[in-house]
Amino acid sequence: MVDLDLCYTSASALAELIRRKELSPVELIDNAIQRIEQVNPKLNAFCFTYFDEACEKAKEAEAAVARGDDLGPLHGLPFVIKDMTPTKGKTTTRGSRIHEHWVPDEDAAVVSRQSDAGGILIGKTTTPEYAFSWFTDSPLWGVTRNPWNLDKTPCGSSGGSAAAVASGCAPLAEGSDSGGSIRGPAAWCGLVGLKPSFGRIPFEILPSVFDQTWHFGPIVRTVDDAALFLDVTNGPHEADIQTLLEPLDIALPIDGDVRGLRLAFSPDLGYITVDPEVEANARAACDALRSAGAVVEEIALEGLPTRLDPRWLMSATYYAAVLGDKLEEWRDRMDPGFVRRIEAGLAADAVTAKGTELMRTEVWHIFRAVFERYDAFLCPTMPIPAPDVTADDEDYDHLDDEGRYIGLEMTSHFNLIGQCPALSVPTGFTGERLPTALQIVGNRYDDLMCLRIGKALEPLIGWPAWRPPV
Repeated sequence: MVDLDLCYTSASALAELIRRKELSPVELIDNAIQRIEQVNPKLNAFCFTYFDEACEKAKEAEAAVARGDDLGPLHGLPFVIKDMTPTKGKTTTRGSRIHEHWVPDEDAAVVSRQSDAGGILIGKTTTPEYAFSWFTDSPLWGVTRNPWNLDKTPCGSSGGSAAAVASGCAPLAEGSDSGGSIRGPAAWCGLVGLKPSFGRIPFEILPSVFDQTWHFGPIVRTVDDAALFLDVTNGPHEADIQTLLEPLDIALPIDGDVRGLRLAFSPDLGYITVDPEVEANARAACDALRSAGAVVEEIALEGLPTRLDPRWLMSATYYAAVLGDKLEEWRDRMDPGFVRRIEAGLAADAVTAKGTELMRTEVWHIFRAVFERYDAFLCPTMPIPAPDVTADDEDYDHLDDEGRYIGLEMTSHFNLIGQCPALSVPTGFTGERLPTALQIVGNRYDDLMCLRIGKALEPLIGWPAWRPPV
């Protein structure tokens, strides 16, 4: 029988139970395996599992506890890795038939650092092809579903990771985020998701180590678990020239004292149509922060780009550079939306592509003015609750009759100014019992501020106790 209480215990608490010899790593891994077998046929969150290997590592972890060895911070804990991220000796498809049989020679640093901390890789999670979509649906692995409602998407591109954590399969999941692919799945699955400051966690897996929009980060149930993941994985790496040289000094557990903080709030970023229930829950979270002693002021934002086109051009030109020569051979076996993205990149001229830097500069100046007055910025993470799995990116990204933007996300601006960390935390539910979320954006490199504010909200909202019906 699956022990659901164990499934929904935080990583931080599980690690402490193992250290105190009150929980066996063997028991924990076996329970996780049973839970995956129970729910994955419904969710399609995992594309690969490594049960035999995980069981052997759990036995080794248990023996280390019995011997009194020094234990790493993740000792005996199961973790999962998104199928975009290379894993040594284990197939990494990136959701694409192009890489259906690719077996990397090395782990990404974000993988090896969790293993070195005692974590046990139990499986790899689904992603849309090359992580391009807000819907986790790939030609290779099919549709992944949301544990809160199987007819809804868990979001993309780290949807498999979010579905795995939300359903209690693992306490720690890695996601990657170039426009919101950690925060969006966390928001729609009732979890905590952190896009750290750019360069905080090595991102050495791309053909170019000079990209400035991609981030690794955690998808977890608690703010302390996000901090634990960040503590284990952050720090410089020679393969990534843009990693920050000084590791972040993180004191665990996170202090959630927000008394005296000045926080800015925008319900709509000045241009986007937001679901009334999403907005109401975001406002209620702001009220909760006020009750905890923070000053929260609503501000008016003006000038942010109101369409995704120029932001998507950055990813389109990247994909075109990396995969443009694959189209002739693979087009019929690729996601049609991904093909159109690559074609858009191939059609772009260099001046237009370079011009995205001017847009990024404008976005920074808008938020620079905010951070001159406030300690952090708040807004909904996603403007709507999770849509149906049958929907598509191209059903969104347009203007309504009043000129208001209809879109899926409120996250990608903070990839354009990637040095600003952004944390998504739950705020409550809609009437249809779908999770909603608040995005907490910090000034440059102030990851700890985001975690501090999120920690203050955690007992006030109470999301660690949430369990989806799956």
